[in-house]
Amino acid sequence: MRTSPTRLIFSVVLLMMVCTGMAWADVPTGTFWADEPREQVIERLLAEMTPEEIVSQVFLVGWPTARPTPQLMEWIARRNIGGVKVFGWNADDLGVLAESITQLQRAATRTRHAIPLFTATDQEGGWVRHVRGGSSMTPGNMAIGATGLPQDALRTGYYIGAELRALGINMNFAPTVDVFANLADYVIGPRAFSADPVETAMLGSAFFHGMESHRVIATAKHFPGHGNAAEDSHGVMPIILDTMEQLSARDLVPYRILIREGIPAILSGHLSFPEVSGELTPASLSSFFKTELLRGDLGFEGIVITDDLYMGGVFDYGRRAGLSFPELVLLALEAGSDMVMLSRTPELNDAVWRTVYTAYRQRPEFRDRLDESVRRILRVKLAYLRPDDRVPLFPDPVNARQSVPHPQAHRFFTDHAFRSVTVTASQRIPLQPQPGERILLAGKYPAFLREGGRWFPAARQHLFSTATVYRATAAERAEFRRIAAGYDTVVFCLSDPATVMMAQELRTLGVEVILFSVLSPSYLHELGWAHTALAVYGWGTDSYRAGFSVLTGAAPAGGVLPIRLHADPR
Repeated sequence: MRTSPTRLIFSVVLLMMVCTGMAWADVPTGTFWADEPREQVIERLLAEMTPEEIVSQVFLVGWPTARPTPQLMEWIARRNIGGVKVFGWNADDLGVLAESITQLQRAATRTRHAIPLFTATDQEGGWVRHVRGGSSMTPGNMAIGATGLPQDALRTGYYIGAELRALGINMNFAPTVDVFANLADYVIGPRAFSADPVETAMLGSAFFHGMESHRVIATAKHFPGHGNAAEDSHGVMPIILDTMEQLSARDLVPYRILIREGIPAILSGHLSFPEVSGELTPASLSSFFKTELLRGDLGFEGIVITDDLYMGGVFDYGRRAGLSFPELVLLALEAGSDMVMLSRTPELNDAVWRTVYTAYRQRPEFRDRLDESVRRILRVKLAYLRPDDRVPLFPDPVNARQSVPHPQAHRFFTDHAFRSVTVTASQRIPLQPQPGERILLAGKYPAFLREGGRWFPAARQHLFSTATVYRATAAERAEFRRIAAGYDTVVFCLSDPATVMMAQELRTLGVEVILFSVLSPSYLHELGWAHTALAVYGWGTDSYRAGFSVLTGAAPAGGVLPIRLHADPR
C-alpha cells in the first residue's frame, strides 16, 4: 500500500511527540485471533458463524446506565454484537467506565469466536464531549480553524485519542468535517473547522492522524454534509436544497481527502438532499448516497455507520413515508449501511431483530449485502483490534483515572484557547473602565460570570434564567432590558439564538455593548451594530479566561474568523 506524503509528515511529528505503548496481556483465543492472514481469517469466520452471529455484527447499541445492563450483556453473550456506543449518561465516572468496557469486552471475547467489540463514543472536542469525568475540555474544532494550523488539529486528535485509549474506547465518531455554510446551522456551529472545504479537509485529516497514532478508529461525519442545514437532525429531518455541483465542490471535498488518507469509517447523517437524489429519503437510508456516491464515485472501502436511528430526523422521515421503526432499520442496511447505531438496547427478540434476521434468512440478495458489510466490519476489527498495539480491551480503572486527562493536554489546550481568540470589532479593546463606569456582565453560563468577575471585580452580574436555546420569552427580554438600563457598559455572552434575542434589547438602550461570543460566532452577523466584539470557540474556563485576557489587553488576539458572517454574493 502506498504511503501518502501527508501521512509521512504526520508520522514524523507523532514520533517526535511520543511513542505509543503496546498491549501484550490478556490476549484472547478464538478464530478471530488465529495467526493467519487477515482475509483468510475473515472467510473462516463467515464460514463458521451462524446467521444469528453474522447479523449481530451490524448492531452498535447503547445502554441507559453507568454500568452495563443485563439486557446488553445478554446481547453480547448470545450474539456477540458488533459494538457498543458510550453516551454521556454512561461516562461521568471514568473508573466505572473503564470497568464497564472491561466487562463488555470480556463477555465478547468469551464467545465462540472471541470477536471484540467496537467501543465507540462522540469525543469531538469542544462542545461535544460524551466522555466527561476528568477528560480534557478542549477549545473545539472552530478554534482549530481560527488558528488554521494542522499541528493544532493533530495534537487535539492525539490527546483525545490518548485519553480514549486509556479508557478502552477504540472508536471515536470524529472528526466532524461538515463544512460550515449556513449561519443558521446551530447544531453544527463550533463543531465545524471552517467554511473552507480545503481547510476543513486538511484539519480533519490531521485530527484523524492524531487519533490514529493511538489506534483509535476515526470516523468522519456527517456524510454527505450537515454544514448547510438550517435544522437540527436530532429533532427533524433537515431538507437541504443544494445541487450535486454544490455538494461536490464543498461538502464532499473533505471526504475525498480523508478517503485517500485511509479513514477507516464514515458516519452518515439524517439529511435529505432532494435536488441531488430526486427524493426526500435521508442520506442515512439512501442507496444513492451510500452505494453510488460513497462506494462508487468516492471509492470508500471502509465501514459506514448510521447516526443514531432513534434521532428525530429518522422518525420524521418514517412518519412521512409511513414506515415503522424496524422497517427504517432494515432500509438503512439495504441502502448500504454496514452498521446501525441504536442509542437504546433493543429487546433480544423484538421487531427490529426479527425484521433484519428474517430478511437475512429469506432474501439471498440481502444476505449477500449483509455478508459484505460483516466482511468490512471484520476487516477493520482485525486491522485495529487484533495487533499488539491495539487499544486495550481490558483497561485498568486505576490507570484510567491517572491517565485522564493526559498530563500534557491542559497546557496545550490552554495555549490553543489563547491563540484562537478572534476580535471582530475593536472599539473598546482593551477595555479599561473609566472612573465610576457601571459595568454589567450578562450571560447564561455561570463559568463566564465567574471568570468575568475575576477581571472586573466591581462589575455586577446577571445570569439569564432562560434554559432554552432557540427563543427568549418576552418576559425574560423585558426583565433584562430593565436591569441593563441601570448600567453604562454591558459585557454580553453571546451563545445561541435565545441570547441574540436578549442582546437585541440593548440596541436602543443607550449603553455600551461588548459582545463576547462563545461557541459559534455566527450570531455576530445579527448584531453588527455593536462596535466591540470578540469570539472564543469553547465554553470551558480556559476559553473564557483567554477571551477576557484579550478584552483587557493582557494578551493579543491571534485568531482569524474561520467562517463568513455575511453571505457570499456569488
